[in-house]
Amino acid sequence: MKDLNKTNNNVLIKQMPYRFLKYCFTTLFCLCVILNVSSQNNEIDRLKKKEDIHKILFIGNDIISTHNLPAAVKKKAKYSGYTIETKMIATSNYNYSDHWNKSGVQSLISSKVYDVVVIQQNPTNRINSYDNLVDYSNRYSKLCKENSVILAFFMCWPTLDHFITFDTEILNYQLVSETNDDVLCPVGQVWKSYFDKTKKFDYYGDDNFLPSKKGNDIAAQVVLKSISKHLR
Repeated sequence: MKDLNKTNNNVLIKQMPYRFLKYCFTTLFCLCVILNVSSQNNEIDRLKKKEDIHKILFIGNDIISTHNLPAAVKKKAKYSGYTIETKMIATSNYNYSDHWNKSGVQSLISSKVYDVVVIQQNPTNRINSYDNLVDYSNRYSKLCKENSVILAFFMCWPTLDHFITFDTEILNYQLVSETNDDVLCPVGQVWKSYFDKTKKFDYYGDDNFLPSKKGNDIAAQVVLKSISKHLR
């Protein structure tokens, strides 16, 4: 009996290193699998997060650059759960045709880098300005659609001393945005509703045309609301 017990003990002793090594190998293997899965999940999350970054190109003049409208939109977007990157092409008094012919915006739109393009120019209530609006809005719309880019029109407003033309300005932008089924950011319309209701004109800056900080914040809010459904 003693010999049998001794034999069994020897077998157990001989098997212990094997069992220990097997245990270690199994544990190490499981750990590697867990780490690999975790790494893959992190990579998926990273790529998903990268895909959720929306790039927006702003094209315009002093109206969007005075208080950095793109930065205001980006800040509001962050609070709303969107991650956006913006680029602004803004030159004083430039309109659609100026940017189209001089600023290289056609190449930027065709690069397919941007998800949304927001375009802005000065009031369009004059006949020649309206013709320019129609002509170049069609060009921008066609180019954006060819490159799967969302085009959004920033509805401008008249100077305070031409307030009587406000309704015409609103109508002009409604028509061009509807013509090609593009997005309209009705900033001017929101401004006028506020003016009509409060009789306050503090959305205007000191020159009674460019936006005040308050007016710019409202404009950013309207732009984000208008394009947000295209950021999902």
